[in-house]
Amino acid sequence: MEKFLNLFLTSKGTGLFIQVKVHSHKGEAVGIEKLSTEVRKEQIAQAALSLIASHGMRKLSIAGLARRVGLVPSAIYRHFRNKDEVLDAALEFIRNRLLDNVKAVYGETADPLEQLKRLLMRHVKLIRENQAIPLVIFSEEIYYGSPERKARVHGIMQGYLDRVADMVRQGQLEGRIRAEVDPKTVSLMFIGLFQPAALLWHMSDGKFDVTKHVEKAWKVFSRAIQPG
Repeated sequence: MEKFLNLFLTSKGTGLFIQVKVHSHKGEAVGIEKLSTEVRKEQIAQAALSLIASHGMRKLSIAGLARRVGLVPSAIYRHFRNKDEVLDAALEFIRNRLLDNVKAVYGETADPLEQLKRLLMRHVKLIRENQAIPLVIFSEEIYYGSPERKARVHGIMQGYLDRVADMVRQGQLEGRIRAEVDPKTVSLMFIGLFQPAALLWHMSDGKFDVTKHVEKAWKVFSRAIQPG
């Protein structure tokens, strides 16, 4: 039987959850297996996002990340050669979470309009749990740094928009969404329901109620795209 054990590494009030696999036989633990490099890299990428949320993109460094998770820098270097690779991993983490949300709502309901609503609320939850996402997506390092990274971020955003547009098209086929609206335009409007609100929430240190705003914005948005 396999079980997972969560360990929390701490350093000066900060920490990182590390999960290891525990093998057991007849209820007794017989060994611990280190998780794959992919899982470990994802954990470090998530810690990098936490560091960015607290101190900004410019404070991201291997040494700072190591302090954040309570490890020595050499432990980080086992997985990443430099800060740029950490940032690329953080972008991959964001991409995977966005796609996970899309898959989740497809599994929860077959109604395209309800899928959009659930995707919206899942996105708000994702932003609340990972405050750095807007900071990374709209950072100077992305727009004025590596052209390859800029293209990668564009691909992440475009892929997400395409999936939202697919939901809109399906809603049109089923008569749940107005046939005359352009799915690509609706997908951009959908992003606009939470992106500015997420930035206000971050700049106000959480005082702006992003969840309440999005719930109200959804009511306006859904009425606008539904057949009269």
